[in-house]
Amino acid sequence: MKIHDHQLQVPGLRMTKQRTEVYRTLMENQDHPSASQIFEQMQDTKAPMSLATVYNCLEALVEHGVVKQVNVDREPTRYCQNSSPHGHFHDQSTGTIHDINFKQGVTLNDFLDLPPGTEVSNLEITIKGTIPKQ
Repeated sequence: MKIHDHQLQVPGLRMTKQRTEVYRTLMENQDHPSASQIFEQMQDTKAPMSLATVYNCLEALVEHGVVKQVNVDREPTRYCQNSSPHGHFHDQSTGTIHDINFKQGVTLNDFLDLPPGTEVSNLEITIKGTIPKQ
């Protein structure tokens, strides 16, 4: 997947104007917004669309690995534009979700006791706590 001259290209996915606009809005709002927050932000642009269309666009982008869903407890699903392997830290005092990178060279077996031969197809890590105020 590449962004070239403001055009996102995703193998196997036709990037409609609506999908492109939802993706651009998500890229401009990198604090893991919900679909409703993306919808609200788009209402003040040249490309307003229905909430159902926003959900459909996000679903297609998730299915093709362009964005990730972030689920925290019973809160609405939020969306992350960072498609590289990473986890999330949910600051419970502010509700903010931060990306956390995995240390290079650390494997799953370094911190999980998996049976031999286990194949992991997806790893989602969300850590909860509070970040000290600076």
